[in-house]
Amino acid sequence: MPSRAINPTGVSYAQAHLVEAPTRWLFVSGQIPVDEKENMPTGFEDQCRLVWRNVEKQIHAGGMTLQNLVKVTVFLSDRRDREANYKVRHEVLGGHSPALTIVVADIYDEAWLLEIEAIAAA
Repeated sequence: MPSRAINPTGVSYAQAHLVEAPTRWLFVSGQIPVDEKENMPTGFEDQCRLVWRNVEKQIHAGGMTLQNLVKVTVFLSDRRDREANYKVRHEVLGGHSPALTIVVADIYDEAWLLEIEAIAAA
């Protein structure tokens, strides 16, 4: 599936992401920092890595990879975590640049420091 970042920023996101003629779309609901055994780390970076693993698990279940991500929305409970969020996102996505929105929000469970939803296309 032809796709490309438009105006990539160099920090794991682009101003836009063009998808040409996809045959499949995958919409990933907000993923939270809880694993399959209901465990939840306490620190932001550990929660962030777990949330990304949960996103990746859903994407793989749809027969895709993180390279198929075209749009990501990150909900942070505290804007002070934005640098740590960038660090982990860059570790996970490397040079891949989906469109990105970050929202500082009052998250459903106050123990969750972030939530991530995503759209992938293939």
